[in-house]
Amino acid sequence: MVGPVIDEKVLDEIRKSKQKLDTFRDLDEGIKGFVLLKLSRPTRQKIMKGLDNDELVKILNSLDPTKATSLLHDLSKLRARHLTKKLDTDAKEKVELLLSFNPKTAAGLMNLDYVVATPGTHFEDLSRDIEEHEKHTGKFPSIFMVDDGKLVGELPGHVLALHKGKEKIDNYVKRVPHIRYDNDEHQVVDSFLKHPHDKVVVLDENEDILGVIHSDDLLALLDKRRSSDLYGLAGVNKEEDANDGLFMKVKFRWLWLIINLGTAFLAASVVGMFEDTISKFTLLAVYMPIVAGMGGNAATQTLAVTVRGIVMQEISLKNSVKYIAREIGAGVINGAINGLLVAGVAVFINKNPMLGLVLAIAMVCNLFIAAFAGALIPLIMKKLGKDPATSATIFITTCTDVGGFFVFLSLAQALLK
Repeated sequence: MVGPVIDEKVLDEIRKSKQKLDTFRDLDEGIKGFVLLKLSRPTRQKIMKGLDNDELVKILNSLDPTKATSLLHDLSKLRARHLTKKLDTDAKEKVELLLSFNPKTAAGLMNLDYVVATPGTHFEDLSRDIEEHEKHTGKFPSIFMVDDGKLVGELPGHVLALHKGKEKIDNYVKRVPHIRYDNDEHQVVDSFLKHPHDKVVVLDENEDILGVIHSDDLLALLDKRRSSDLYGLAGVNKEEDANDGLFMKVKFRWLWLIINLGTAFLAASVVGMFEDTISKFTLLAVYMPIVAGMGGNAATQTLAVTVRGIVMQEISLKNSVKYIAREIGAGVINGAINGLLVAGVAVFINKNPMLGLVLAIAMVCNLFIAAFAGALIPLIMKKLGKDPATSATIFITTCTDVGGFFVFLSLAQALLK
C-alpha cells in the first residue's frame, strides 16, 4: 500500500490551525493515517491523544501493518496494546509481531510483505500464493526461496511475467543480502552500503525469515537522521516543529540555553581574572573575539566530521587515537596559517610586533584546543550513551572560549609590557 500523495497544503493547514484535532477530523477518512505519518511527532501525538479508540482503530486498519505500528509506537504501551486487540484479524497478528521488537533495530524497520517458496516450486503455484497475498494486503510481495527453513535467495518479481506453468523457479533465484533482527539502525545502513540492493532480508537467531527492509525504508531513516543531526548541532530538540506554539518552543530549548548561560559565565570569569591586563592594553579587547571565534568555527568543523564518522561507524573511542592526532595536526597547521595572518594585521595596523606574536601563538593554541575537543568530546558523549551532536556542542564551545581567552590573556600578561 503505497498510499495517496498528501498535498503539502493539507499538512500546513493542520500545523497552523489552533484547533488541530478538529481540522484533522474534517479530512477524508482515506488519507487520515497517511497525514498523521507526515506530521511531526509532537503534533501527531497531540492529535492521536484527542482521538477516541474507535477513530484510531479505523485509521490503523486503513494502513499496512508497518505504518500502523509506527503510529502505535507514539502511544502509551497500554493504549497501544488495547488498540491492537481491536484491529482486523490479519493486521492484528502482524502488528503484534512488529510491536514486540525494538523500533530502532532491523526488526523494528522491517515489513512483512513477502511470500516463501521452496526448491522445486512451480511458477503457477507461486502465482496463486502471490495473488492470495495481494488480496489480503493490497501489496505485491517480495519472493524468497528457503531450503529446510534457511534462506536461499530471492526470485525477482519481473521473472513472473516471463515464466508460467509447470516450470520450476529454482534457476531464477538470486542471492539477497540479509541481516539479524537485533542489529541496530547503523548496522542496517552499513548493510545497504556494503551490498547495494533494493532490499535486505531480516533473519531471527535461527536464520528463519522474519521480514524485509526495502531501500525506501532506508531512505526515510536517513532523512530522519539528517534532520536529527541538523537540529542537534543547533541545540534544538529533534522533535520540535517549525509551527509549534510559543510555549512548546520554549519547552524544547530552555535547558540548553541555561547550560549555555552557565558556560558563558565561566568564560567571563576567565576574562575577569585578567581585568588589570585588559585595562592596561585595551587593544586586547578588540582581538579577543577573533581568537575565540576562530576556535569556535574550527571546533564546529571538526565536530561535523566526527559526528559523520560516528554515524557511519568509521570511528569510535577505541580506535580514535590516529583520528584525533590527524585532527590536531590539521588544527595546528590551520592555526599557524591564521595566526600569521592576524599577526600581520596587528603589526601593520597597531605597529606592535609583540602583540602580533601573542596573537599568533594564541591562535595556534586555540585551534589545537578546538581540534582536540571537537574530535574527542563527541566520542566520549557517544560512549556515555548521549547524542554526540546535541550534547557535545556546548562543551566544545566552552573549551574554545575558556581555553582561547586564558591562553591569549596569559600570553599578553607575560609578554606585553
